[in-house]
Amino acid sequence: MVGGEARLLPMGEDALLVEVGGTAEAVALRDRVRALVDAGTAPWRSVREVVAAARTVLVRTDAESLDAVRRACLDAAATPATDASDASDASDAHASGDGGGRVVEVPVVYDGPDLDEVAALTGLTRDEVVRAHSGTPWRVGFGGFAPGFAYLVGGDPRLRVPRRSEPRPRVPAGSVGLAGEFSGVYPQDSPGGWQLLGTTDAVLWDPDRDPPALLGPGTSVRFVDASTRAARPTPDAAPGVPDRIAAPPDRAPEVTRGLEVLATGPLVLVEDLGRPGLGDVGVGRSGAADRAAYLLGVRLVGHPVDPDPATTDPATTDLHAQAPASLEVTLGGLTVRARGDLLVALTGAPAPATVDGRPVGHAAPLHLRDGQVLAVATPAVGLRSYLAVRGGVTVAPVLGSRSTDTLSGLGPAPVGVGDVLPVGPAPDAFPVAEQAPQRRSTAGDDVVVLDVTPGPRADWCDLAALTDESFSVSSRSNRVGLRLEGSPVRRDDAFADAELPSEPMVAGAVQVPPGGEPVVFLADHPVTGGYPVVAVVTRRDVDRAAQLRPGDRVRLRWA
Repeated sequence: MVGGEARLLPMGEDALLVEVGGTAEAVALRDRVRALVDAGTAPWRSVREVVAAARTVLVRTDAESLDAVRRACLDAAATPATDASDASDASDAHASGDGGGRVVEVPVVYDGPDLDEVAALTGLTRDEVVRAHSGTPWRVGFGGFAPGFAYLVGGDPRLRVPRRSEPRPRVPAGSVGLAGEFSGVYPQDSPGGWQLLGTTDAVLWDPDRDPPALLGPGTSVRFVDASTRAARPTPDAAPGVPDRIAAPPDRAPEVTRGLEVLATGPLVLVEDLGRPGLGDVGVGRSGAADRAAYLLGVRLVGHPVDPDPATTDPATTDLHAQAPASLEVTLGGLTVRARGDLLVALTGAPAPATVDGRPVGHAAPLHLRDGQVLAVATPAVGLRSYLAVRGGVTVAPVLGSRSTDTLSGLGPAPVGVGDVLPVGPAPDAFPVAEQAPQRRSTAGDDVVVLDVTPGPRADWCDLAALTDESFSVSSRSNRVGLRLEGSPVRRDDAFADAELPSEPMVAGAVQVPPGGEPVVFLADHPVTGGYPVVAVVTRRDVDRAAQLRPGDRVRLRWA
């Protein structure tokens, strides 16, 4: 049976985790569920995303279908493993990057700094470690914390070793490592605590390749000993971390209809509704941090993208494909000159704005004539304003989206002075509102209250500490997560020393790291995480959380 003792765990208003016995069961269940989703029968046709991790499978649907999907997930978890395996061929085509039964050989120079430690931990010699790692086949189980990172399962069981007690601040791209039952290859420079055996020149991730991930779910992997080749620098001797953001947006001087950037302030990003459905290859959804403000802006300039963000996840519907890109402006400071006649709108944090020095309204369509200058000042409250433009900002898309993902580095670079951002053709629909009422911004209140629902690991921590007192928003907060400072949330004694295998994450997940100060995940959150999620902020309040500034006071309240 596939996880005969499967448990259903809550993960917000429109998702759940199915917990099974181990990685093999999780992978089989993912394949089974994807085949059912592809078949398109009720209630599976409502499922928008399926992501596997070490012992859990995330299933995202809509709030109305969640109860029916819960019951169906229990039935799927009780399906014999052979049926799930037979169905995996259908699921292989479900997401880009799937392996489809391919076998990939990865050449490795076994010169890693932890090779001796792995030999000591396993009781093998260095040569025996190399033979064990390269002499047995591996298979991609699920995606990881970065685009192209794959957790490989099924190797020699003698190679199960713990993570390093102190993670390295930087592990070079191409490093091959071990951790627990898994092996993996770092696709880019990043922090990491895996035991490093060697390096490879294989390109694990290339957004311009089809599929972009070399090692997608279902791929079989065989490591080949190539130790006669020159070794790469060790992590301690490697140079500094390069910029992981992709190439800058188009700066073509021939653009005749667009926005010429004269000033940017702290941070301006191009954002739309993100990249849904790529979690299995380590790509998060990203997109606008405050989706309600983004959607209001594009509606005001006449784009027909207007789901209710409180009940619908627009980035997991077909709407994301037609969503025009806007500018997300952090703490104001943006100044742009119109090239050609444009229709724009400002939403989100209510930043004072002028056109050629004259004040203009907020949350209303603004006509910019060719050459006019729009200047956006710092908002009195709130953090992120959105500048929508009719036709959308048409910088080059990456994996179907123009969003900048600050965690993975996918998408256009932050907008810079001198950029000329092209604007696309206007849609057929016309704007139907002269001004839109906005919800009152609670950012800047003495205490902002965010509603939460129980998370999958609510029993791991003292939840009274989570909701009885307020927290302060840390200056270390960003689009990845809202870090909260205050009285630490302590683990229950039964879980004081427990380690949690990586589990899929969602926006709004309230994760409690060992220090006890909660993190509320936002738009650029990692696909998986290894700390307990004790609560999940409601969809509506994730948008409100994205408007909080460092120093704002926050209290969490059970919805």
